[in-house]
Amino acid sequence: MAAADRYAEVLTDADVATLKHLADTGMGANTLRALASDLAYLEAWCRAATGRPLPWPADPELVLKFIAHHMWDPDQKAIDPAHGMPDDVTEDLWDRKILKVRGPHAPKTISRRLSNWSTLHQWKGIEPPFDHPGIRKALRLAMKASAREPQRKSRKPVTRDILERLLATCSGSKAIDLRDRAILLIAFAAGGRRRSEVATLKHSQISAADPIKLRPADPASPTAPCVRIALGRTKTTTAGQGAFVFAAGRAAIALHEWMQAANITSGPIFREVRKDGSIGANALTPQSVNLILKKRCRMAGLDPADFSAHGLRSGFMTQAGRDGIPLVDAMRQSAHRSVQQASGYYDEQEHAQSRAVRIDI
Repeated sequence: MAAADRYAEVLTDADVATLKHLADTGMGANTLRALASDLAYLEAWCRAATGRPLPWPADPELVLKFIAHHMWDPDQKAIDPAHGMPDDVTEDLWDRKILKVRGPHAPKTISRRLSNWSTLHQWKGIEPPFDHPGIRKALRLAMKASAREPQRKSRKPVTRDILERLLATCSGSKAIDLRDRAILLIAFAAGGRRRSEVATLKHSQISAADPIKLRPADPASPTAPCVRIALGRTKTTTAGQGAFVFAAGRAAIALHEWMQAANITSGPIFREVRKDGSIGANALTPQSVNLILKKRCRMAGLDPADFSAHGLRSGFMTQAGRDGIPLVDAMRQSAHRSVQQASGYYDEQEHAQSRAVRIDI
């Protein structure tokens, strides 16, 4: 911010617009939204808790207060009303519709907000206080003491049997059926792609690949069509890494049929289909992908509350476990960064039926 005047002498409006576009594209809309949302929350909480605006830099005591206000023990709160976030702070934030839960916050939410708080310090050219030994120890102990179980993004995974029921609802030849079928198959078969990745998929990311053998060891094996999908920037990859995955068989066929029917030769792959059957030019939003999945769940007689678009990702990993696919192969397709992260998607029911659980039965 101190260099703004100096920059203004050098950068044109077009330069600034270009840099803003690169920042938005490089970071991603979801990350920018989270940063803005967390900054707004931190500002509101600080004013409610201290009566002052959020200071830059934040002092370690303020960060410790934030941890104490958001990671507390409900059982202790029942005994000691002063425990955790004070009631007047809670009511202030609740009345302003800033606070979404009256209980302690999820550890992942706290970690994200602290991380974004640190990032905002760095953007301002200020040394963040989060490496202070007292803060690190308090956060580690608070995380360890938290008894709140993480909530799944999708209550149930969309495994192959569920996917087949969803696909049965879009087996027609209308544009909307072709599009939804391609969305479901690509999202699942290409490694359980996230809804943001599906929504922003572009024609330039798709290229033809050699057909794959259904029986790799058999020279006379029949083949299936295959496409290569460049991932670009995702939650776990950057555009410069050149990461890619493949989608074969009916997923590749469904994608080709949709692109051919919609005459898509450039720009976004998955677009709005209007009520009259015409196709728009703009990409779907990630929320639209989620709504499409839930609509197909209703049509298939499934409870939409049990599933979200993220169920396609957890479903891919769960199905890979059912099919005996080595975790390293599943991770290569899903682009997970760690074994711990990837194995976390395996469904609990699959765990309960595993041979390890039945070792003494």
